[in-house]
Amino acid sequence: MKIFDLLKYEKELFGKGYNRICGIDEAGRGPLAGPVMVGAAIMDMDYIIPEVNDSKQLSEKTRERLYDEVLAAAIGYKTVAVDCDVIDEINILNATKKGMMQAAEGLFPFPDILLVDAVKCDFFCPSISIIHGDALSYSIAAASILAKVERDKLMVKYAELYPEYGF
Repeated sequence: MKIFDLLKYEKELFGKGYNRICGIDEAGRGPLAGPVMVGAAIMDMDYIIPEVNDSKQLSEKTRERLYDEVLAAAIGYKTVAVDCDVIDEINILNATKKGMMQAAEGLFPFPDILLVDAVKCDFFCPSISIIHGDALSYSIAAASILAKVERDKLMVKYAELYPEYGF
């Protein structure tokens, strides 16, 4: 079953004594408009949400429903938007890293370790960068849902404000 595959990293880290495992992911690195949105989530491992998966693999309706479930099941979470002015100034990769740092530092409680989708940063605590982490880690997948839904909501507002751009 997919959910057990997604818990591989978390189970291994719990076995090593880590309790507050935080997943971090972003949405919006590819689009030409809007912010890059970062989600960070420390999930309660006593309350597993079976449908959690990489946000790109979920329908919009399922993502929105799971968003509320992730918020309810999270021990701690944070989302951060890094706007286009910052992206233009420091580039998309550095803007993503900045958002990831802000999201991790804004968590309460502080995490013991971070599982990060693909990006490597010098965080304040240990971190593991996992290529395709949103498809391989429950915590990162949960964070991907937060980031994607938050960004989508923001882009809907932009579409209303600026209909000429077709967001």
